[in-house]
Amino acid sequence: MSIAQFYAGKEILITGGSGFIGKVLIEKILRSLPNVGKVYILLRSKKGKNASQRLEEILQIPLFRHAREEQPEAFKKLIAIDGDCQELGLGISSLDMVKIRNVNIIFHVAATVRFDDDMKTSIILNTRGTHEILKLALNLTKLKSFVHVSTTYSHPDLREVDERMYAPYVDWRTAIKIAETYDQETLNMLLPKFSPEHPNSYTLSKNMAEHIVEEYSHKLPAVIFRPSIVVSSFREPFPGWIDNFNGPVGLFVACGIGIMRTNHADPDIKLDLIPVDMVAKALLVTGYKHAKENEKVIKLGGELEVYNCCASSQKRLTMADIINLGKATVFENPYEKCIWLPEGSVTRCFFWHYLRFFGLQVLPAILLDCLIRLSGHPPVLMRLQRRIKSTAHILNVFSNTEWQFNNDKLKSLENLIGDDERSVFTFMDYCSADMTKYMWNSSKGAKEFLLKESPISSTAARVRVRIYWVIHYTIQYIGLYYIVKNLLRLLYKIIVE
Repeated sequence: MSIAQFYAGKEILITGGSGFIGKVLIEKILRSLPNVGKVYILLRSKKGKNASQRLEEILQIPLFRHAREEQPEAFKKLIAIDGDCQELGLGISSLDMVKIRNVNIIFHVAATVRFDDDMKTSIILNTRGTHEILKLALNLTKLKSFVHVSTTYSHPDLREVDERMYAPYVDWRTAIKIAETYDQETLNMLLPKFSPEHPNSYTLSKNMAEHIVEEYSHKLPAVIFRPSIVVSSFREPFPGWIDNFNGPVGLFVACGIGIMRTNHADPDIKLDLIPVDMVAKALLVTGYKHAKENEKVIKLGGELEVYNCCASSQKRLTMADIINLGKATVFENPYEKCIWLPEGSVTRCFFWHYLRFFGLQVLPAILLDCLIRLSGHPPVLMRLQRRIKSTAHILNVFSNTEWQFNNDKLKSLENLIGDDERSVFTFMDYCSADMTKYMWNSSKGAKEFLLKESPISSTAARVRVRIYWVIHYTIQYIGLYYIVKNLLRLLYKIIVE
């Protein structure tokens, strides 16, 4: 039975449908599984809009353009469920509980993915929220597969992470009780002592969520799915889709604009990047495999299946590779908002980084903000520098540490894809892709979807960045000339005297 045939008539519940992965997963279902049954999207009311209004708003973004053209009828199968993963019982009404009673597959994607979120929010949403959705799943008698989306960084103290469970760092029940009892400030103070192995509340809360899933795996057909660093789409629904500045994307855009010149990082570490559309495809194949296995008789107990959704050793770029590709790409297709030449590099030397940070970022930002203020506009560059500094600090552990994530189980899922569906559901083809082309498409996506610019640069932007190039290197060579000249003069005086 093919994947499309299996999903025909199946009912799916997705949490986190407004997030980066969730939106791409919904789009893939609509476009590639048009005969699916009802697809329920759990969304919380926000800014005066209920779940249905928010879903309709989400479906209007460019991501769904191809799906709307190819499978317009499939959109009728989407049903918004008003709920909130931060609430006990998920805040789902009894009427909506009746609606979802026949759900066959759950994709639990909802999470706060911000590394700088406070401890309380992370535990309530990522840890307790997982507990609440698992308790709800116990009442779904037709459930065949519960796919929990975690992260490969849920065990940051391990330099090699296999597709299996490890011993818990913290008791999840205790953590939830503490989060429910104490205020945000107290919890943030407790984090370093609570679990010193974790650099932030995100990795800790996701790790505890895994152990809740493990405990419930004896009652539910559950699996754990761990993506690595999720980045712009590789191919579907079109190359370069991105909708957030989280993680390395924000730093990449800051470099492209010309306001970030340095970062404290190891240029030789290899980053494990995985495009969001590859994640969505792998999720659907994972759901297919385990739901199919449990279709007649649900198999409970035994070892919990874990999949590391990553490129692993097959295709990984070093930090220096990414920077060099990024600079070359942005130079050829510059941002309209570019205010200086996209240049700079990373360094292992903390002192050298901060010397460059203050000399090449902070001082120019102060000077330009003064000019902006004199022109009658509010200053912005120092505010951006504070954000860049904060983001770089949050990512420091990940910019200076290399992990090896093994993914043999994930790769074996590709064997389940038939030849007639390989072009639709294969997800490891990114590993053999032309990375120069991928970076080009990612840059275009950042321009179009994040900076709201045309994906192809205007002539004015191209001319401007080349003028910046001339000025930049002229200043550098003149500076170098005077430094060498003065050093030689000093050396001459020392020798003569």
